[in-house]
Amino acid sequence: EALVLRREIFARRVATLGLSHERSILAGNNLVLSLNKLGLWEESKTLALDQLLPEARRSLGADHDLTLRSSQALAHALCDDPQRTRNGPCLNQNRRGITMLLISTQAKPRPSCRTWSRDD
Repeated sequence: EALVLRREIFARRVATLGLSHERSILAGNNLVLSLNKLGLWEESKTLALDQLLPEARRSLGADHDLTLRSSQALAHALCDDPQRTRNGPCLNQNRRGITMLLISTQAKPRPSCRTWSRDD
């Protein structure tokens, strides 16, 4: 039920405010987090990679809190997806996502996929 509500809220925010609005990005980020918790990795990564993170960077800036939260949600989806090390579309999507994360946050991956550091 919660996932249905998250989807509906995100769709309504985008329809009324547009994707570039801060509240729409927040609703989308909440949807990504819910998808992550339910193990719906592909949908989560697609939403974060194709819509949320690029729009957050463009409209809010790379250092905005929501942009960084979107990056973090994507990082969790990339790291927690059990298919992340297999060849094929998932691995390619993960590489694309990690590249986008590195570009958007100037972060360097540490040995553990779950730990990211930000250059100052």
